[in-house]
Amino acid sequence: MPQRVVVTALSSEPRKRFAQELRRLRTQRGLSLRDLQKAVGWDASLFGKMESGGTLGGPEVVQALDQYYGTGSLLLTLWEMAVGDPTQFKEQYRRYMMLESEATSLWQYSVSIVPGLLQTDAYAREVLSLGGYRGKDLDRQVEARTGRRKLLERLDDSPPFRALLSETVLRTPLRDGQAWRRQLEYLVEAGERPDITIQVLPFGAGLSGLVSTDVMFLRLLDGTTVAYTENAHRGELIEENAPVEQLQRAYDAMRDVALSLPESQSFVLRMLEEVPCEPSTSAM
Repeated sequence: MPQRVVVTALSSEPRKRFAQELRRLRTQRGLSLRDLQKAVGWDASLFGKMESGGTLGGPEVVQALDQYYGTGSLLLTLWEMAVGDPTQFKEQYRRYMMLESEATSLWQYSVSIVPGLLQTDAYAREVLSLGGYRGKDLDRQVEARTGRRKLLERLDDSPPFRALLSETVLRTPLRDGQAWRRQLEYLVEAGERPDITIQVLPFGAGLSGLVSTDVMFLRLLDGTTVAYTENAHRGELIEENAPVEQLQRAYDAMRDVALSLPESQSFVLRMLEEVPCEPSTSAM
């Protein structure tokens, strides 16, 4: 008879499985978190949070752990699965997140905040904290949101992304001036990448058909387009052709009166120049 396959007790949830594997590899070698800190170079508290599921860490630390343990790309693969796991998002967003990960192109209009795909960690943290998240829940949601940036950072098959930003987005700073500076710098850098297009819709363009609604359009593998609309209180995935086409017409009308790409980049740079520089700490 064939040998019976042993079923492990490891979780099938990507985030939990990643944490379990980290803990298993360390304890199997009889290492403490302090030992790992000395060997790999990151703080022991970070490894503790990663093993408890409090944070996923970044790709650099995960690659270093793979190298230390001699596990090839196992941990990095588990980390990528955890970052892309739609179950970390609220249930009503999960289908949208799955479609977003498979989209062949994306284009968005943002009324008042930077699009999630272009948010820095600090920006996402402030926005999500205003939404009521605290503690570990806040940490998880920040990681989930900023992990979406990986979609636009794939080397070979990153989908084209067009972001149409209301001028309000760029005139509504974070409370932390330096964090706001870093967010604007990130928008400038993103706008220079070949697959990302950023345009600004100035106040002078007047009212629009999407005056109070954020919308993201996703072009899917089968050639169809779906839309996800969102306001401060709820979001809705729209898959029926007629309402999606109506939203697209409103979007196209706004794009027609938006600033050109060079003008938009210059506008973001002007906003960046207006942010006060961090005070010097050098002695007079």
